[in-house]
Amino acid sequence: MKKLIFTLATISALMACKNNKSEAEPGEMIPPEESTAINDDVNDQEEMTINIEPISHATAVINWGDAVFYTDPVGGADLFTEMDKPDFILVTDIHGDHMNAETLEGLQLGDTKIIAPQAVKEQLPETLQTNLMVMANGDKTQLEGFTIEAIPMYNLPEADDAMHVKGRGNGYVLEKDGKRLYISGDTEDIPEMRNLKHIDAALVCMNLPYTMPVEQAAEGVLAFAPKKVYPYHYRGKDGLADVEKFKSLVEEGSDSIEVILLDWYPEM
Repeated sequence: MKKLIFTLATISALMACKNNKSEAEPGEMIPPEESTAINDDVNDQEEMTINIEPISHATAVINWGDAVFYTDPVGGADLFTEMDKPDFILVTDIHGDHMNAETLEGLQLGDTKIIAPQAVKEQLPETLQTNLMVMANGDKTQLEGFTIEAIPMYNLPEADDAMHVKGRGNGYVLEKDGKRLYISGDTEDIPEMRNLKHIDAALVCMNLPYTMPVEQAAEGVLAFAPKKVYPYHYRGKDGLADVEKFKSLVEEGSDSIEVILLDWYPEM
């Protein structure tokens, strides 16, 4: 009898050890709650590979794993001499703080894809047309392992004489391996922004009178709740927007959104 009790106890201990393992053996199903934890750990590690390097205002170099993309490169090619060469370029709108043909030509892009709305295509010279890919609001494409979606960007209330009319420019969402990065472009907290889902990092504009004040930007960010938000494009008619106030408003409204302040205006 003692031998039988010992054997049963041993089997119970072994089963308990097996049930407490955090990883499944080959061929085993991982319970949903454990699968979520494992995926979260993997996603956190991948998120660290997204590096945002501010150049100025709306211009940035973003390294995502082995891929490099420039967003709205302006200011001259010399600003990018120390940067990795881009795999693709995103242009959001026709204004000079987002689109500059001289800068694009000076980068000697070769076969690098330029992604832009139709209005930008119409203003760029023939020398830049060969590798230009036009995207309209709502379009999706696959490039260099990324899914890229063009998101509307516009002023509220909508008007024909607005600085940014709906349909002319693009914000963008980039996605790879389940991670999502949003670049707002010139916009207010439009429904298309508020309805975004599962955004890991977001570049969100705020400057008057061109886009929106910090209070409105904070409300929009709290609505779609990215894991991280980087205020950018915050130079307005009367100087720089109060990004510290933006940070405070977001942190007061949510303890799950990290606000990261970078130096977008090194010349000031």
